[in-house]
Amino acid sequence: MVPAPTSTGNGAAASGSRPLLDPKDAVKELASYATGDGLSMAELIDSREHGGLTYNDFLVLPGFIDFQASAVSLRTRITRNVVLNTPFLSSPMDTVTETEMAIALGLMGGLGVIHNNLTAEEQASMVRKVKKYENGFITEPLCLSPKETVGDVLEIKARLGFGGIPITDTGALEGKLVGIVTARDVQFRDPQIALSEVMTTELVTAKQGVTLEQANAILRDSKKGKLPIVDTEGRLVSLLARSDLLKNQNYPLASKLPESKQLYCAAAVGTRPSDRERLALLVEAGLDVVVLDSSQGNSTFQVEMIQWIKQTYPRLDVIAGNVVTREQAATLIAAGADALRVGMGSGSICITQEVMAVGRPQGTAVHAVAEFAKRFGVPVIADGGISNVGHIAKALALGASAIMAGGLFAGTTEAPGDYVYRDGQRFKAYSGMGSLTSMARKTNKLAGENAATQRYFSEDDTIKVAQGVTGQVNDKGSVLRFINYLYTGMQHSLQDMGVRDLAALRTAVDAGAVRFELRTASAQLEGGVHGLSSYDKTLFGS
Repeated sequence: MVPAPTSTGNGAAASGSRPLLDPKDAVKELASYATGDGLSMAELIDSREHGGLTYNDFLVLPGFIDFQASAVSLRTRITRNVVLNTPFLSSPMDTVTETEMAIALGLMGGLGVIHNNLTAEEQASMVRKVKKYENGFITEPLCLSPKETVGDVLEIKARLGFGGIPITDTGALEGKLVGIVTARDVQFRDPQIALSEVMTTELVTAKQGVTLEQANAILRDSKKGKLPIVDTEGRLVSLLARSDLLKNQNYPLASKLPESKQLYCAAAVGTRPSDRERLALLVEAGLDVVVLDSSQGNSTFQVEMIQWIKQTYPRLDVIAGNVVTREQAATLIAAGADALRVGMGSGSICITQEVMAVGRPQGTAVHAVAEFAKRFGVPVIADGGISNVGHIAKALALGASAIMAGGLFAGTTEAPGDYVYRDGQRFKAYSGMGSLTSMARKTNKLAGENAATQRYFSEDDTIKVAQGVTGQVNDKGSVLRFINYLYTGMQHSLQDMGVRDLAALRTAVDAGAVRFELRTASAQLEGGVHGLSSYDKTLFGS
């Protein structure tokens, strides 16, 4: 039988053992340790000096919580001049971002980048629709004449989703305003009836020159759905919609240009001569941010394009890339880039690293470029390799100001393409821009150009070498709901780290206050679902 330990006056468990400390001094005792638990960011990167770091290779250690998760702000600067309320960007891919995705992300505080694997006119039309979706004054409202019919309004309602239409004597903007038709005016009416018989003629209007704040007040007090803005002769010059006021309430984080209250809009272009003509159309449509879309951005083509854009459109912010090294970043920063996309071969449908043997593990790439670029005030966007909230948190901890994702947003209602069904499940197609599927799509039928081949410098190749694949992703529902999940998840992630916003995260990482831990293969297995015969992995719910 083992004898019980003898108690001593100072609380020691046995003779010769180290005396116990007062529990109240536990926090003070930490000062006796040379370093905190885990690794600093510098130590984390150095620990993999001879091997690249991916998001799954490490964890962030928890910090101290003294605030609610709802108090966490995700506001971030994504270029020198553009600040968003959420750090989420969608990739300029033809199965990810067109009008609906760009609008939805804009409403949720992010930014959708409209792809350029279509004609310049089609892309400019998409930019124009985003800029006009939620703005202060609708400067080019759709108009009809009194001679047109109820059926015309019903067709517009079915096609475009709205039925409030101003009626002018000419049926066009700058015609004399004679009435307005709403969806209620045409309900249960014969489609052949002329609008002159159903339109409302007693109108509340505002004079040209009214401020947005004044116009909103008039609209609110009038209890009308639309407020036409007319000149001194009664000609229609613009329109204000009550639905926009409701959007302001429903989407408080919406990313809008401060002066116009329009949603920010971004679009991709290449670096060929025809892309200068394309960009002119995009700028005319209201473009705020241009993304130079190339798998390898360190080229004379991109340098010349950046310099030309800065000379021609000095107010247009340029996101350049893609890059994965400091050397690549330096070239584009010196050329005048306002932000950098980081990533090469890390996307879920990208096979560049496999086929070309060129690229870099995404964690190492993001840290190296971000650490260098921040010295020049150039934000970094981590592009690729993001498949969950944890990856977003790690990308931001590594120094990125935002993330760009394709597969994360593919399969949502707002992504381009039709749903297909297989084995009782619903899917959407998702193609890499380096896939043969995307390379076959002509963006300029006369010249035979294709944005995907230009992106990979392969437009002159007789045989196309694919750097991406085509697949299918599960239906995720609306991206509006999915972004809410990502946003709330990120708030809790930063709360667990003990930081209230992204600026505080970067400061704490630089100071070594936020600590990290490497994960072995078995640790990664431990951190996932294991030991169950079956399970349902539902990521979020109401």
